[in-house]
Amino acid sequence: MSTGALAQRTRSGCLVSIVPVTDFDATTSLLAASMGEQRAWDAIVGQYSGLVWAVARGYRLAAPDAADVFQATWLRLVEHLGDIRDGSRLGAWLATTAKHEALALMRRNSRHVPTADIDVLGGGGRNTSTSVDDGLLRTEEHSALWRAFGKLSDSCQRLLRVIFADPAPSYAETSAALDIPVGSIGPTRARCLSNLQALLGALA
Repeated sequence: MSTGALAQRTRSGCLVSIVPVTDFDATTSLLAASMGEQRAWDAIVGQYSGLVWAVARGYRLAAPDAADVFQATWLRLVEHLGDIRDGSRLGAWLATTAKHEALALMRRNSRHVPTADIDVLGGGGRNTSTSVDDGLLRTEEHSALWRAFGKLSDSCQRLLRVIFADPAPSYAETSAALDIPVGSIGPTRARCLSNLQALLGALA
């Protein structure tokens, strides 16, 4: 199976699915894909390509390196299609695999591997409201937003990229991608968005 025809690169360097996904069932798609059904494979890639790309870009990889991680992750899935029986775990498996591929590439390139713990961002569990439009995080055309985004901690950048992948990942998938407890995702998301809002205000 080839993933080359299933994604395209935008002007900003992001790979996006070109396969529409409706009524997706991961377990059924896994079984069909393992039997060589191309439409099932297309559906899997369409459902999870945003998550895989977000994990890769979350490590501040250049677009070509992130594309290598993206492709390597799907190749790993091809190799293990027969091993994954529970479709509910597929997104987490892909997120974890993308993370491992990104870290391996960074080690090969002798790059610094981020070690900041997302839980040390401070604050705690209070709900923080923000006027940041979630939709803005799905495009890299908003220059002011992305200047502010670049000033966030690496851990916040990774979290926000993953959370705002399209389609949105589950908390279990986000937890697998970032190695953080499910219970800390909501409060930390609020904290990171609050920090982003403050940075946007400073740039205004």
